[in-house]
Amino acid sequence: MPNPTIETPETLREFAPHAMPAEAVAQRLGTSPNGLSVEEARRRLQQFGANEIEAIKPISIPALILHQFASPLIYILLAAAVVTLLLGEYIDAAVIAAVLVLNATIGFIQEYRAEKSVRALMQLTAPHARVIRDGAEHDIESRALVPGDVVLLESGARVPADIRLFQATALQVDESMLTGESVAVYKQVAPIPEDAPLGDRANMVFSGTIVASGRGRGYVVATGAHTELGKIAGSMREQRVDETPLQARMRRFAHTVGMVIGVSCAVIFALGLAVGNSVVDMFKVVVGVAVAAVPEGLPIVLTITLALRVSAMAKRNALVRRLHAVETLGSTTVIGSDKTGTLTENRMTVQEYWTAGEWYRVHALERGAIPYDDQHPFVLALLTSVLTNEAHVRRIGEDEYEIHGDPTEAALLIAALKAGFDHDEWRAQHPVVGEIPFEPELQYSASIRARGDEHWMFVKGAPERVMGMATRWLTPDGELPLDADAQRTIMAHAADMAQRGLRVLGLAYRRCDEPIDTRAGVPQPSALVFIGLVGMVDPPRAGVLEAIQECHQAGIRVLMITGDHAATARAIAAQLHIAPPDAEVITGAEMERLSDEELRERVRTVNVFARVSPEHKLRVVRALQANGETVAVTGDGVNDAPALKAADVGVAMGKSGTDVAREAADIVLADDNFVSIRNAVEEGRVAFKNLRNATFFLISTGAGSVLMFLFAVLLGMPMPMLPAQLLWLNLVTNGLQDIAMAFEPGDKRIMRQKPRPRDEGIISPLLWERTAIVGLLIAVLTLWLFHYEYTTTGSLTRAQTIALTTVVLFQNFHVGNARSEFRSAFLLSPLRNPFLLIAAIAATAVHALALYLPLTQFVLRVEPIELEAWVRSALAALSVVVVVEAHKWLRHPKLAREGV
Repeated sequence: MPNPTIETPETLREFAPHAMPAEAVAQRLGTSPNGLSVEEARRRLQQFGANEIEAIKPISIPALILHQFASPLIYILLAAAVVTLLLGEYIDAAVIAAVLVLNATIGFIQEYRAEKSVRALMQLTAPHARVIRDGAEHDIESRALVPGDVVLLESGARVPADIRLFQATALQVDESMLTGESVAVYKQVAPIPEDAPLGDRANMVFSGTIVASGRGRGYVVATGAHTELGKIAGSMREQRVDETPLQARMRRFAHTVGMVIGVSCAVIFALGLAVGNSVVDMFKVVVGVAVAAVPEGLPIVLTITLALRVSAMAKRNALVRRLHAVETLGSTTVIGSDKTGTLTENRMTVQEYWTAGEWYRVHALERGAIPYDDQHPFVLALLTSVLTNEAHVRRIGEDEYEIHGDPTEAALLIAALKAGFDHDEWRAQHPVVGEIPFEPELQYSASIRARGDEHWMFVKGAPERVMGMATRWLTPDGELPLDADAQRTIMAHAADMAQRGLRVLGLAYRRCDEPIDTRAGVPQPSALVFIGLVGMVDPPRAGVLEAIQECHQAGIRVLMITGDHAATARAIAAQLHIAPPDAEVITGAEMERLSDEELRERVRTVNVFARVSPEHKLRVVRALQANGETVAVTGDGVNDAPALKAADVGVAMGKSGTDVAREAADIVLADDNFVSIRNAVEEGRVAFKNLRNATFFLISTGAGSVLMFLFAVLLGMPMPMLPAQLLWLNLVTNGLQDIAMAFEPGDKRIMRQKPRPRDEGIISPLLWERTAIVGLLIAVLTLWLFHYEYTTTGSLTRAQTIALTTVVLFQNFHVGNARSEFRSAFLLSPLRNPFLLIAAIAATAVHALALYLPLTQFVLRVEPIELEAWVRSALAALSVVVVVEAHKWLRHPKLAREGV
């Protein structure tokens, strides 16, 4: 009969099965080792629901399309399109409409790719499960599992639900998707303290993880959304996706420009009416002003700039899934990185052996440097490592191996190969007599081997456990009694190795006095000779240290956020200069006791977080963001998905990562290497620099047109340019240069700058100052030439043609100024960006051609001009180079020589 306390999934979720004896868990669940009855399972399925993760509703496509038009700049262009249409200016209206459609298409494609993460989670659900019901085995769909079911687990199976084990035989489970640990976890059945973090709950197996070896049985304690996997899915649904720094900057920029344009149009309209102009004429003027001021080409420039950096990042092993993530990564102030596989190689490697008072560094040994001698302490240590080992390794290249079995045991075999010994040959020479496989309760494994007529026992395990079964130890003077001083010496060396982040094993052996009869079982090891210690580690990746140091130079903090143990995390962090050797480490258990406010304060100074769960990692991200940081987080497992989605930039692993992590991330690393993150940060900074310079170019030239119209109205002058001519400026001549600016290459000095503050605009205060200067210069000189031609010739068409040509030339000269915010244009080679040089020449050629072709003469209302007029316009336009150079040198003389 089911226990009456089980009424809802919520009440079931309140108890901690890992902290209770298996019998108490069975009682609470109303079950037994014989399982539920088929009828009871059916009833519970109705009560608890199917063992599956609920799919999220798809995003509304119409709503997403409408969202693309929610911008002040778009509202102005929409109004301009309507007014030009009502005035019968169909060409102008069509061009404006085309810009609106293009902008909306870009945004829609970009945003439609989001909200897929939970679907990948559903693919991790095991399709079938073996259960016991009515005392018999059944193979059922995993979605039909219910709390209380008894599930059978075996090697290679994917765990179908969260299960409390009551039987475990050499059971190891790969939980890297949940905890980030690269080594499979040994499972047992004894109760665990209630506050133990997820990675330490050795009597539990969790939905979606993989059984690496062994077998086991357990009671289902959670299904569907109530599993740890389901909680992650729920957490991902709850995460709000904040706007990126670039989106925030563009939003503020759009509001600012929109307000300025709106006020300018209203003022010009009112002034025009006041001086006697007609309403229709003034509508045409303000449409021209709006079209001139709104940077219609900016969405295209934004997309091309980001797309070019996407291509550059792909060549450097960073694949971008969401365009805005490119610039956001360039704004990053904190990078929270996994340890395993990102900072480290994700393969256990033997570093050193300590035996008979000597240290043997495996990486420093030359192959064959130590000849085979089974009395040599190091050879004896290698032999013990090989003969108490169930893994298989095959060399497939220089320092490349094909591994089958436990990574730790495989590392020991590889160490023997590097020392010049063939483990397969050793195994053949020492046939197995009997073995004791490793169990968490035992903390060791043992193997009895035949050596000729003798039997030898070899033991490997936790140093303190192996030492407790030994009576003698190897020293430089041979075998000596293992007294208290000797034990302190051994444990001191073991502690030192552990503090350096090594996983430490003890090794021992015994020559048996007589052959051992193992038919009744292998006897417990005793009277052993302690050989020594072996230390192994998942070593840091090549180049990661240098990449982290460059991040520090760039003002970026690097944090380690891992599911591994605190000592290991601290040691690796010290090696990589993430934190000093005695640095504070916050563990998941400690984080549970911290309030959000306390955590916010701690994350300001702590750089290492260990034994963290998915919820902990998410809290770290939120705490950093609450402190105003722009956070990039790496991850590869399902456990990382909520944090990846919540972070400003989620970076997933391409080789080792799960589908869930890749779907939740903004950027995927093809090589799983932290160095690629550093490279991506650089490309992101280049993207923002180019976008800022292109925006300045567009806004400063647009400001010149607005001021020109304002002065013309105040002075009672005719319109210096027509709307069609302004569109020609913005989308044809101007459009060529601003797109070419996206190709401006980066500079190595860009990684020596501090990250930009989140509240810094797309245009800096310095560039706003320069915009006003350039705009005023363009307006005054262009209007002066317009007035000169109009009063001299009396032809409005000729005067407007001269004004249009002058602004085209102003743009061509000014684009050189805009290549760098600080650096002199004369220090930037034109060949550094050949696309820009070609664009400037092409813009002039296209405009000159337009003055002489009948079709463009009709559309633009222009006429040919003589060489003398070209020279006057060119001389006026050249003044912008002199003025901007003077501004650069006066405001920042040092940066004008050296700046980026």
